[in-house]
Amino acid sequence: MSVDNEKEGLQESGNVENNIPTPEVESAVEVTNEAETISEAVSDTTTAEVSNENNAEEHNEAVDQEVEVAKKKEVIEIPEVDYTTLSQEALLDNLKDLAAKYPVQLVKDQVETIRFQFNENFNKASEASKAEFLQEGGNEIDFHYSTPLKKQFNEAYFDYKDKRNKYYKNVQTNLENNLNTRLQLIEDLKALVADNENSVGKKFSAFNEIKENWHQVGAIPRDKNNTVWNTYYHHVDKFYEIVHLDREFRDKDYKHNLEQKLMIIDRAKELAQETSINRAFRELQVLHKIWKEELGPVAKEYKDIIWDKFSELTREIHDKRQAYFAEQDVKQEENLTVRKEIITQIGEVTASKKSSHKDWQEASTKIEELHEAFKKAGRVPSEFKNTIWDEFREAERTFNRSKNEYYKLIKGEQLDNLTRKKALIELAEASKDSEDFEATTELMKKIQNEWKKIGHVPRKDSDKVWKQFKDACNYYFDRINNKKEEANKEQEASYEKKVTFIENIKEEALETIDAITEKIAEWKTLGTVPYKKRDIEQKFSSVLDGLFGKLNISKKEAELLKFENRLSEIAAQNDDRLLDNEKTFIKKKLDEVKGEILQLQNNLQFFKHADKSNPLVADVYKRIEKHEDELEIWTQKWRKIKAL
Repeated sequence: MSVDNEKEGLQESGNVENNIPTPEVESAVEVTNEAETISEAVSDTTTAEVSNENNAEEHNEAVDQEVEVAKKKEVIEIPEVDYTTLSQEALLDNLKDLAAKYPVQLVKDQVETIRFQFNENFNKASEASKAEFLQEGGNEIDFHYSTPLKKQFNEAYFDYKDKRNKYYKNVQTNLENNLNTRLQLIEDLKALVADNENSVGKKFSAFNEIKENWHQVGAIPRDKNNTVWNTYYHHVDKFYEIVHLDREFRDKDYKHNLEQKLMIIDRAKELAQETSINRAFRELQVLHKIWKEELGPVAKEYKDIIWDKFSELTREIHDKRQAYFAEQDVKQEENLTVRKEIITQIGEVTASKKSSHKDWQEASTKIEELHEAFKKAGRVPSEFKNTIWDEFREAERTFNRSKNEYYKLIKGEQLDNLTRKKALIELAEASKDSEDFEATTELMKKIQNEWKKIGHVPRKDSDKVWKQFKDACNYYFDRINNKKEEANKEQEASYEKKVTFIENIKEEALETIDAITEKIAEWKTLGTVPYKKRDIEQKFSSVLDGLFGKLNISKKEAELLKFENRLSEIAAQNDDRLLDNEKTFIKKKLDEVKGEILQLQNNLQFFKHADKSNPLVADVYKRIEKHEDELEIWTQKWRKIKAL
């Protein structure tokens, strides 16, 4: 009987020494991902069980720990979160939440995923900051990047690591304590075997108490496991030898064990039909633990029959699990192919010709899209997990190096442009107080044209040098205008006439285009006004808006009539600066309207399969038509002012 007990009890653990880590290391209890981190203990176990029962003498307490963790997972569900979509602040909050709410041994995968994502985001921000630093003329050796959030994250992560280390230190202490407890139970069992004073009934009572206590003790250090278990069962065998005459008690125990093991077989049948492969596998581990540790032997005639049946069901569950993982392997291989293709595309973007800031901006946008696609691709085989990320990061670094080299090159050009513009500023400031208006005006115009031909300067200097240059030019031309205003008293008279004209025209009923056109012609005869009072033209334009609004004419016709009047005023002023400002304004409006039309046309691509009667589509077409009408008006204005 004792030999059967040893064989049957130990056999069911199998030899899984190479498959389940020792309890001293953290992976022994961190079974947080059912598909990857629960070891192949039962699969290897059942193979050994079915094929060779002589392996029954080897036992591994790591299976016990796997089962205990599997039990815990039935009640501790850790929410699944897509950490790639979270902000840095949200990642920090999730790290703190996991460390505070869940057992530290169960959240390693989640914590490491959060840490990876946080560092990935941080490195990306650092690269962007570095590129900007270099573009502004900084030296790469002087660059340093950090954030208060990074410091907080590191502190939270180290707190988690410290908490986890303390947990595993405690685990080791518990293993040693459990070893001492088991050794003492063996001593108690040896003493019971040697006891010649108490009755068989009292011995069985004491034996059952020892057995119960034995099963309640947790795992022990791995290197002591086999010796301790073998010693225990050896003395169990001795105990049964001295009580073998109490057949009735033994048969009763056999019967109880048989009933319980038949119930386990029934449950294994149900698990074989379970749709959740991982759930079935976890519970199968628990059933093996109960069979092995909590139940004793059965009568010899039933032992092989029930064990063969349990082994058959175990194999069936194992085969389903293997098929499930085979399917996952195929998916992971597909994901690996996708990620390799993304890395190839990054290389193609890096190698493509880029000769302008716009080209590099478009390329950077494409790299960001590929970066997001890479992160969203599913898991890859574990042997490629690190290498594929290394290849991806190297591909991105190669792109960033090329980008930085480009901006370093144009940085030198921008510094040359800055030197040239500063020389023009010095010349403009030296000339702005000149009394030779005829010669200086030509010089200032030449300076302005030369300024336009010079390219970009560093962004940090752009606004500053432009303001200096504009102030110098405006100062000079304001002097000219002020001089003209002082010398030309007629402009003041013209202003008064135009004020009166506007007041009078408001009282008249102008109901035809010809009547309004006559008033516009009359307005032109009133002469020019002082530079500082040129807003009178805008007031007259507003009056014209009201008059045209009462007539049945198109917006285009009204705008062009008003613009003709505007051009006449500019020509009368004989001020090239006014003409240039008007040209700049019209060109800007042309670009804006074209941009609006292009954006709306792009939007239509999202509705290319929708009918034009769709309200959203109809609205886009309506807005395009409106902008095209505006574009025609601004185009006509541009032609007229170019002709002038």
